[in-house]
Amino acid sequence: MTTFVDLCSDSPIVDAETAQFTPRQADVFPVGPHAPGLDIVGAGTTVPLATGGSIEYANLDHGASAPALRAVKETVDAVLERYASVHRGAGFHSQLCTSLYEGAREPIRQFVGGRADDAVIYTRNTTDSFNLLAHCLPAGTTVIVFETEHHAALLPWRGHRVIRLAAPDSPAAAVDAVERAVALAPEGPKLVVVTGASNVTGEIWPIADLADAAHAGGARLALDAAQLAPHRPFSISEFGADYVALSGHKLYAPYGSGVLVGRADWLAEAPPYLVGGGATATVGDHSTTWKPLPERHEAGTPNVAGVVALATACHVLRQADPYALADIESRLSERLSSELARIPGVTVHSLWGPAADSIGVVTFTLKSLPANLVASALSAEWGIGVRDGAFCAQPFVRKLLGDAGCASPDGSGHAIRASIGLGTTGEHVERLLAAVRRLAEFGPALEYTVVDSRPQPVADVREQPVLAPWLG
Repeated sequence: MTTFVDLCSDSPIVDAETAQFTPRQADVFPVGPHAPGLDIVGAGTTVPLATGGSIEYANLDHGASAPALRAVKETVDAVLERYASVHRGAGFHSQLCTSLYEGAREPIRQFVGGRADDAVIYTRNTTDSFNLLAHCLPAGTTVIVFETEHHAALLPWRGHRVIRLAAPDSPAAAVDAVERAVALAPEGPKLVVVTGASNVTGEIWPIADLADAAHAGGARLALDAAQLAPHRPFSISEFGADYVALSGHKLYAPYGSGVLVGRADWLAEAPPYLVGGGATATVGDHSTTWKPLPERHEAGTPNVAGVVALATACHVLRQADPYALADIESRLSERLSSELARIPGVTVHSLWGPAADSIGVVTFTLKSLPANLVASALSAEWGIGVRDGAFCAQPFVRKLLGDAGCASPDGSGHAIRASIGLGTTGEHVERLLAAVRRLAEFGPALEYTVVDSRPQPVADVREQPVLAPWLG
């Protein structure tokens, strides 16, 4: 049995054969799920290793999609026992589901700090929300957006005048850039689109200051809260944001729902985003009239289970102590970021430097190994789930890697992203650190080959469980 001991402060003892980890100071980090009462479905689940045996899964990919809260699953399971289509149904279950579907708007509004007259429109996800908003913008609107945005916020504005701003070198520079862009924009409606927390670096943007800058120039501000909402308390009315979009699948409610909350006038004046049943008031032989908000933009049979899941997550998270949760996540992410930066050959990427306030998202590269091989080895040899690639933010990732000298010769490149959530434990963080140290020094322990564009162990004893009847 070989034991690797890193002598830096608070480092874990790592058993290379069992991949079990013991933090040196048990009271430094939580050893179990760090939010009592916010239990995660699947916490403690084991996964097979390509070397044989199994280990508790270390899910460090919450930035892509988070597991369900136990309370969310239990609520949805109860609703499915009485599921029926909403609106227009006279049956008891239809009436019940209609009440749940419409009643879900209020806990969502409260969670995002929406105003009493804000529209709450159900969507599929953040991408869908911003495409809906783009559809509803008045003619002649100028959209101002930073190159640092997720593609969901960067790309939907086709057909409108778009001013794309370069990545700012500080929060203050971001505010200055918006002030200048709004002042120079042509006459007409203007919309500033900005993230609350970067899905690439986790850095938190100065939303209130950006909203003030936008409003001073006669613009509105739309907030992408997909990453911010699961990790920090926020209020669009206090920020001064005019719209907010978020996704259930990042908010511990992965049932295919999202929401757009915000000023009603542009949304009410636009034709339906989708045309069909539910959005129509009357359909004649030669003309159609549309319902008012919110039904106007919710055509088709809605995702009742997804809406209930999202509202439940919003309610449960709002009852928790958000500052205590943020404190624990900050301690975990600071440990991860600072220790990764100490590993020779590892670069931790950020826009504003390590002192910037951020959620638990840490993006890094290894000088000697491609990102997809690192991610595959972390999974196969250590039971760790991370994300590799450009994270649906290709312009931003190109800039980060290029500025750090980590891009490929053509200026592109991929990185590894570890993202922390409610189910993350100190052991998960320590395991990732130990794995990256070993990969940086020795490389993967197994031989890998590319299968379907991804590295896979040549000798892989892992078998996927049969979870669906059509796989049996």
